[in-house]
Amino acid sequence: MTELKIGTIGSPAMMSGDYKRRQSLVDQVAESRIDHLFIADHVSFHNGLGMDGLINAATLAALNPSITIFIGVYLLALRHPVPVARQLASLSMSAPGRIIMGVGVGGEDRHEMEICGTDPSTRGRRTNDCLHVLRRLLTGEPFSYECEFFKFEDALIRPAPKPAIPIIIGGRSNAAIKRTARYGDGWLGVWCSPRRFAQAIAEVDVMAEKLDRQVEAWTHGMQMWVGLDNDKSKARELVAKEMQAMYHLPFEAFEKYSPCGNPEEVAEFLVPYVKNGACVLNIRPCAVNDETEIEMVSEVCRLIRMEVG
Repeated sequence: MTELKIGTIGSPAMMSGDYKRRQSLVDQVAESRIDHLFIADHVSFHNGLGMDGLINAATLAALNPSITIFIGVYLLALRHPVPVARQLASLSMSAPGRIIMGVGVGGEDRHEMEICGTDPSTRGRRTNDCLHVLRRLLTGEPFSYECEFFKFEDALIRPAPKPAIPIIIGGRSNAAIKRTARYGDGWLGVWCSPRRFAQAIAEVDVMAEKLDRQVEAWTHGMQMWVGLDNDKSKARELVAKEMQAMYHLPFEAFEKYSPCGNPEEVAEFLVPYVKNGACVLNIRPCAVNDETEIEMVSEVCRLIRMEVG
């Protein structure tokens, strides 16, 4: 099994404001038991909320020379894959081996797709074409392609990233499972049970075998919001407030898969995912402040590793 890696969010406080505090927060992560930072990607989500995953990855990578950045997940269907390949190659030059590319289809806000010129009903097919192109271009070999969304001849992106950038596919649908088997180096689940997680990665294996596709070591993981506080009701209040502001839905829609409580309670919730095959955990913490979030996620890391070895 691939070595377990646990990450926390690259928070807004790491992206803007006082530079010394930003660097202090990233350094706190690097010096903790946390393995990486992960970041989201949106162009204009609901009330205009946005964050560019690749720009934020470059920002965080520059703040500390050792931290790995997991882009989880990038809305590839909103971009043309050739400039994205160039951006990833450039990122790899400045932070070799420290970038993990997560790709999802989005869809929680159809308007975000529409204003970028993407028909929401085509986002799955468009993502598949973009992934096919991205994987080929990141080899450093010339490539031509034509599909219903774009056409180009003799595209060439050099130097190719070395080591290669892992591409992890996010999503809950059967289409995301199929996409992982065909294009991914792993699957990133969200809002599912440990049982469903184990079932999904088993399906990836079966589908990949049918495609005669060999992956040396799958990197499957889970991404979830958690509330962290020694007072469980306070932990629930913290995560509910942030999730409702983000998704414009009541917290009850997510509560089943969003653990709340102290580090021991959160670790206990997450361990079954690891035992069922997750080798990546992306923990989106909600606590009283950023420093406390990092401290508590680090303790969650310690407790999980004690339990699973």
